[in-house]
Amino acid sequence: MVLDLIPVWATLLALAVLMYVLLDGFDLGVGIIFLLRPDDRERDLMVNSVAPVWDFNETWLVFGGTALMAVFPIAFAVIIPAVYFPILLMLMGLMFRGVAFEFREVVDARKRLWNRAFCYGSLLATFAQGIVLGSFIRGFPVEDSQFAGSSWDWIAPFPLMTGVGLVFGYTLQGSTWLVMKTEGDLQQWARKLARWSLLGVVIFIVGVSIWTPLADPRIAARWFSMPGLILFSPVPVLTVLLAWQLLRSLQRESEVVPFLCSIGLFLLAFSGLVISLWPYVAPPSITLRDAAAAPMSHEFLMIGTAFILPVLLLYVFWSYWVFRGKVRHDTGYH
Repeated sequence: MVLDLIPVWATLLALAVLMYVLLDGFDLGVGIIFLLRPDDRERDLMVNSVAPVWDFNETWLVFGGTALMAVFPIAFAVIIPAVYFPILLMLMGLMFRGVAFEFREVVDARKRLWNRAFCYGSLLATFAQGIVLGSFIRGFPVEDSQFAGSSWDWIAPFPLMTGVGLVFGYTLQGSTWLVMKTEGDLQQWARKLARWSLLGVVIFIVGVSIWTPLADPRIAARWFSMPGLILFSPVPVLTVLLAWQLLRSLQRESEVVPFLCSIGLFLLAFSGLVISLWPYVAPPSITLRDAAAAPMSHEFLMIGTAFILPVLLLYVFWSYWVFRGKVRHDTGYH
């Protein structure tokens, strides 16, 4: 008996993407706003707030990329040539910020240089991820199950807009993370920055919500015809409520609620993306079943995943529990 594991693998792939965005998003956001604070002690606090967890967060990126290649190889063969250069830029940005974590604390290191590497690497990686997202939503030209476009197709208004939008999104996550993890002047500054970044996120969500239905009749039909109009209406309603609650919690000087609300906004945005594009894994023509590898491959890969995935999830919860609470000057990254 051959098991149909395509829905399971689609769920796992979605989980990997979501976990990466939620977990690596806030530490990339901290990097983006890093140079806006001139005080070295405050910069050290910002780095120390994410230092214990940043490298493990990117494990989800590796897991997602590997799953896409092994489980949905046709989609991998279409997507990667289309966004080759944005992915290259993303990896370069992640490399520079990763090296900066280690080298900025070395004795006699050129700390100013590594501070810039940390900030600009985070910004470059985020902008590139946004371009990949925009290219995915926009879709890929395909002929005979092969990519038929150019590796420069990503240079277009919509992918560039999503690149800027994700910068605002990660800035919101990073600033609300600092609200939760720091105190004093740095925390108050993060509150103000969170308000401005929330405005950018709202503008971006509204822009995408208008652009995508106008550009793709299929997406418009899914959202604005029955029964989708009723079934999916909670997504925009909850988005408005969460944005309002986030702003309200910042005004009331809550510490944990703003970060939870920012996570909620990303969850809703991700659910909207799934609703718009399901069941396509390389829109607008290649579905999950079209791109899937042989069922035997799915079963074989699931054996290892069944052991690895629980370990990943347990380590996530354990690491965040161990490093809970405020970060202070007497704690460091070692």
